[in-house]
Amino acid sequence: MPNWASLLPTLPLTRLVALALGVSLGAMAHAADLTVSAAASLGNAFKDLAPMFEAAHPGTRVQTNFAASGPLLQQIARGAPVDVFACADQETMDQAQAQGLVRGAQRHDFASNALVLVVPAGAAQVPASLNDLAQPGYARVAIGLPASVPAGRYAQAALQAEGLWPAVVPKMIGAQSVRQALDYVARGEVDAGFVYATDAALMPGKVKVALAVATDKPVRYPAAPVAASPQAALAQAFVEFLLSPTAQAVLARYGFGKP
Repeated sequence: MPNWASLLPTLPLTRLVALALGVSLGAMAHAADLTVSAAASLGNAFKDLAPMFEAAHPGTRVQTNFAASGPLLQQIARGAPVDVFACADQETMDQAQAQGLVRGAQRHDFASNALVLVVPAGAAQVPASLNDLAQPGYARVAIGLPASVPAGRYAQAALQAEGLWPAVVPKMIGAQSVRQALDYVARGEVDAGFVYATDAALMPGKVKVALAVATDKPVRYPAAPVAASPQAALAQAFVEFLLSPTAQAVLARYGFGKP
């Protein structure tokens, strides 16, 4: 039996009501409700894209659900009513595909990003390289939890490549999502943090980019229709929409690169 309580914070209201009343989602849904679960870093861009897709598909209502990619995958695995899954790394989508949770044949990369190290805007010191994080002046470093946050996995791999992971782990302030890591830095609660370039661009007055971080794998975002979606054609249309010039222009405006 799915643990619906663990899904409540992020599911759309209409879905929660359906679950509470025990009625079918189709019976109370909009003409064509489409629930899109997307990585936290996509939040601003997808909030702009949703009404654009609705306008192109009259009668459709797009409901968005944002969190770290790992928890989103867990929600889908537990039976959350999701139609489209868009995550921040290939590993998470590979897991979803291996479990038969998404339609692999309709999976597409639709955007790219870059990992950066940021510090509070008013920081007195700015690291010149990752090696500086091992110094006493950097006592708290925000990193997305590697087990569930793709940005955290990228950061861990980058630090391991430099032999710095053992020195940084004791200083790590684990974040539930890349946006939480950004907030820690913006509020000055940590000395530095790993986020995506698109996230850093959202708070130019509160954080500053210290350096770009080389990643062992390109940061590419895949999307795919969820296999259990009752809106198979519409879900596929949304994934294809992400590749359209219109959607790509919106993504570019928020700093995302081509896939």
